[in-house]
Amino acid sequence: MTRAGATWTAVVAGLVVFILLVVFFIQNQDMVQVHFLGLVGPVPLGLALFIAAVAGGVLVAIAGAVRIFQLRSAARRARRNPSPR
Repeated sequence: MTRAGATWTAVVAGLVVFILLVVFFIQNQDMVQVHFLGLVGPVPLGLALFIAAVAGGVLVAIAGAVRIFQLRSAARRARRNPSPR
C-alpha cells in the first residue's frame, strides 16, 4: 500500500469514527447528574461517557508508555553489559 493509500484509509476510518460519535451524542442527550472530586453538575450522558472513555484511554496509554520505557531501559542495559555464556 502506498503512503497516499494509507493516508486515505486513515482519513476514511477517522471520518467513520467521527460520524459514529456524532450519532452517539445525538442519541444520548439526556442530562445526568455527575459527581467528581466534589464537583456536582448536570452533563449530557453522551459527553459524560465520552470523557470517561477518553480518560480511560489516556490511563492505558500512560501505562503502556511506562512499560515501553522499562523494556527499552532493560534492553539498553543488556547491550552495555552482555552476560557471559
